[in-house]
Amino acid sequence: MSDRFSRTFAAYAAETTWDRLPPETVREVERRVLDSIGVAVAALDEGAPVAARRYAASHPGSATVWGTEARAEAEAAGFANGVAVRALDFNDTYLSLEPLHPSDAIAALLALAEVRELSGRELIRAIAIAYEVSVSLCDAASLRAHGWDHVVFLGIGVACGAGALLDLPPEMIEHAVSIATVPHAAMRQTRAGELSMWKGAAAANAARHAVFGAAMAQAGMTGPFEPFEGEMGLVRQLLDGEPFADEPLKALEALEAPTRISDTHVKFWPVEYHAQSAVDAALRLHPQLAGREISSVRIDTFRTSYEIIAKDPQKWDPRTRETADHSIQYIVCAALQDGEVTVGTFYPARFRRADTLELLHRRTTVEEDPELTAGYPDGIPNRIEVTTAEGDVLTERVDHPRGHARNPMTDEELVAKFRANVSGRWQADRAGRVERAAFGLHEDGGLERLVEELGP
Repeated sequence: MSDRFSRTFAAYAAETTWDRLPPETVREVERRVLDSIGVAVAALDEGAPVAARRYAASHPGSATVWGTEARAEAEAAGFANGVAVRALDFNDTYLSLEPLHPSDAIAALLALAEVRELSGRELIRAIAIAYEVSVSLCDAASLRAHGWDHVVFLGIGVACGAGALLDLPPEMIEHAVSIATVPHAAMRQTRAGELSMWKGAAAANAARHAVFGAAMAQAGMTGPFEPFEGEMGLVRQLLDGEPFADEPLKALEALEAPTRISDTHVKFWPVEYHAQSAVDAALRLHPQLAGREISSVRIDTFRTSYEIIAKDPQKWDPRTRETADHSIQYIVCAALQDGEVTVGTFYPARFRRADTLELLHRRTTVEEDPELTAGYPDGIPNRIEVTTAEGDVLTERVDHPRGHARNPMTDEELVAKFRANVSGRWQADRAGRVERAAFGLHEDGGLERLVEELGP
């Protein structure tokens, strides 16, 4: 049933053992687990996580549904927890030919590890594999350019991680990858026009299918043959026949130790990643305005940013939180006015505020700048120019915002983000226990200690 790519991914998953993980990769996985829990807890009352938990409640099992007394089947719990991780658009990101939120893999793999009573080390290994495969695929091809969604690559990575968790042989992991991939091609319409709750659920759904694929492969199910290079496989159907670039997949073929998690970016602000540097620039401008009236706002950005978070008419008149946190023009206007960007920036009362809409509709422009486009994906360069009523022109440009792989957050900053995210629901002593459990996930009993803290 093999093709070159299914063999490569399966061999990588099977051959990457715990003792081959660099200490830096282990630490980064633990950091991303903590960050993912924090952003999920902050989102538990949002509409999409509430709906996903209702679904999970109808599929009882033994996996923890975070923040509740409920327990569900691994696939359902992983889905519900994954929707919470993604709901505020505050989890990590990778940028390349295809952008991705690779920590969308964590909730699904954690639920599977919990149900199968596996160790924290086994979970860390699986997460590292999922990152390595999905991030490498983002360097090898663009799904978005052909109208398909990045969560397809995430599903492939999670299938590899789940196969590793279940200790499947390579041929079974190939079937898991095929079952996760061929039946579940996700359309880019998820992120076009007005955005719905599904924007934050699509990745959790891909991860759910991947866990299902691994479980089915373990049970003896075979997947479609040649899922990538076959006559109707991924390359032909989703990439219009453009093959994966060879270079980005060479490290997988060579079975190199997983390190790509260190190339990904932790979000400092709860907005779509391409706007992170725009927030930094706008907040630098805010004190310079010192209450002066804004005559005009000009946002110069790079092509990918323009296409994803600027060009759609709905981005100029956001009516859902999912659209608002994917509108660079709204985000910049709110940051200039408020001097901050928080979860509350994306409540309807805030993004429908009359003075902000007037600034957005009448005095703001967004343009793609070829110079900034040339700086992506090495950076995410955004330049904000504000002209005051007195005629003063104030300009700020940021290429590498805080949390970018070239400007990483410290452990202390990441913990501060976590504490802020859970503060409305957890007391400080509980937050401290979760921090210690996350950073001790590699220790004996690490996963059990962490799971104990994730219930009601």
